[in-house]
Amino acid sequence: MIAPEAGVTPAPEAGVTPAPQAGATPAPGAGVVLIGPPGAGKSSVGALLATRLGVGFTDTDDIVAAAAGKPVGDIFVEDGEPVFRELERGAVARGLDAVKSEGGVLAVGSGAVLDPDVRRMLAGQMVVYLEADFATVARRNGMDRPRVVIPGNPRGLLRAMLEERRPVYAELASVIVQTDGRAPEEVAADLAKRLRP
Repeated sequence: MIAPEAGVTPAPEAGVTPAPQAGATPAPGAGVVLIGPPGAGKSSVGALLATRLGVGFTDTDDIVAAAAGKPVGDIFVEDGEPVFRELERGAVARGLDAVKSEGGVLAVGSGAVLDPDVRRMLAGQMVVYLEADFATVARRNGMDRPRVVIPGNPRGLLRAMLEERRPVYAELASVIVQTDGRAPEEVAADLAKRLRP
């Protein structure tokens, strides 16, 4: 990233907000970690951003699925969330090792940040929080249409999950990017301009 002139604070790109807590600044070849709720666009933006930056892309869900030999949804159903979270912690460690050594973009599963070990691993990294409000997350996860009442109130659970995780995402972030109403290509282009060395 090109350093600003002394004493000059660069204006943020459209939709890109510096995080309240300053994090690491990307160096040439350094990794970028994407965090955020399900449906914020971590996988789609991550792949597009990696292409724009000329680096590799890794998704922790893919690492978990490969390690378990089955899709992440099946791990939750068949083995339970604790098993998934343990696999996910290892996936974050492996993904970070790869982006630290080779550069790259790493998309981290939405709930991984609740793990204290994962938060420690992300400290000092260039972490981009892809922010999305409840309506956006609900729509992107297919929960925005009227449907038969499902026991357990999934929309209420989704809202509670977002409220629990939002402050954690913000605390870990070096950069916060609003994704509501924006195509993944637009978000990736803005981030690439900001992060390109």
